[in-house]
Amino acid sequence: MDKPPQSKSAGDIAREVGRAIISVVPAAGGPLQVAFENIFASPIEKRKQAWLERLAEAFTELQERVAELTPEALAANEAFVTVTMHASQIAIRNHRKEKIDALRNAVFNAALLNPQHDDEQMIFIRLIDQLTPLHLAVLSLLRDPGGWMDRNGIRNPGWGMGGVSTVIEHCLPDLRGRRDTYDQIIRDLQAEGLVAQGQFVHVTMTGHGMVTSRTTDRGNRFIGFITSPA
Repeated sequence: MDKPPQSKSAGDIAREVGRAIISVVPAAGGPLQVAFENIFASPIEKRKQAWLERLAEAFTELQERVAELTPEALAANEAFVTVTMHASQIAIRNHRKEKIDALRNAVFNAALLNPQHDDEQMIFIRLIDQLTPLHLAVLSLLRDPGGWMDRNGIRNPGWGMGGVSTVIEHCLPDLRGRRDTYDQIIRDLQAEGLVAQGQFVHVTMTGHGMVTSRTTDRGNRFIGFITSPA
């Protein structure tokens, strides 16, 4: 007597949905296809598999939080599938953990947000692709410098006076002595409407001013989109 088919777990279904979505990532073509596959196929497959596991984790957690958000329901949500497809293409092109984490959180939050915001979601997905991990770190820091130091175990010197540049170099060692780099990062964030306009980085101000939030409403929404919900 044939055994009845085993029911699939939510994790199994989540992997199937994720696999179907990332299968649309284009492969190499043309005369260089064979050489490309010989050199890059293994690393690309590893990245696809790693991203698939992140998607499966996100889908499973979503269903645990909201029972109605089953993998089948997510697969039927066109706006969510579009976000996930674009995020998957970006994830496979990246190796930096900070960006992979941001993409995973974006997919997670896309399932929870009102579909009417899907245009802004796609803008935010583009920004994850465009911005570097240092951009993301500076943006997060400028949202709440005092809270950022507390969360990351960085000593707050309690400055009496100084500039925002002092805060950046104190909190982000990779940017110490690299004024030209973080000035460009600030300009990029301002151009995208994520950080307040104006020349505030090298202006001397009170200690309170040094740790005042510099992000815009749009910047705060972007940070929320790429941050894992509590």
